[in-house]
Amino acid sequence: MTAPHPPCPAPPGRVRTVSVGTPQTYTWLGRELVSSIFKTPATGPVAVDAEGLTGDEQSDRKSHGGRDKAVYAYAREDEDWWESETGRPFPDGAFGENLTTTGLDLTNAAIGQTWQVGTAVLQVTEPRTPCWKLGLKMDDPAFPRRAAASRRPGVLLRVLQDGVLAAGDAVVLGPVPAHGITAAAINRIYYGEDRDLSPIWDAPELAAHWRTWAGHRTVWHEADAALGRLGPG
Repeated sequence: MTAPHPPCPAPPGRVRTVSVGTPQTYTWLGRELVSSIFKTPATGPVAVDAEGLTGDEQSDRKSHGGRDKAVYAYAREDEDWWESETGRPFPDGAFGENLTTTGLDLTNAAIGQTWQVGTAVLQVTEPRTPCWKLGLKMDDPAFPRRAAASRRPGVLLRVLQDGVLAAGDAVVLGPVPAHGITAAAINRIYYGEDRDLSPIWDAPELAAHWRTWAGHRTVWHEADAALGRLGPG
């Protein structure tokens, strides 16, 4: 009797596109605003360090960028889902992401898991929470709320090891941390679906601002949540 063949390993996750952008001024809802959410695919290798990708600049450093949010990744599979839901194209970079990935479930990405991409090492820090800039990107003021409802946030990453990465690079995942806390779990807390804040304290790799938010979550925040303003500042 012939021994059964072992199952084929799952194809590795990959970076499909690397995109960067710089601050530009736009008129949106009658106001002049600055954003870097419109990004352009890079044509070759891109250096990355603790502050992000070379050629990528953040317009609002209080809410975006910094060491806990140096790189933003969104899955091509989720953009395909949006195309099927809306009937409109969602090209790579549609969500303003730096890395468009394939073969990775970013919604359930483990907080603290490392990604080796090219010669760089990245680490998942949190789910992305949509803001008005996504409405500007989609030319739809209601889109941030729709994106939130989809529960397909993508993830933000810090850079543990400077390096160079490029479109086509494999994403080699490190071990899942023992706590097992995922971006989806943090998202459920953010949107008030889970009142247990322990995942925020139990995942030391989580972006630091979440602990500040959790430490101030009181009855005031419960009332704020009812008005649709739940979330870290």
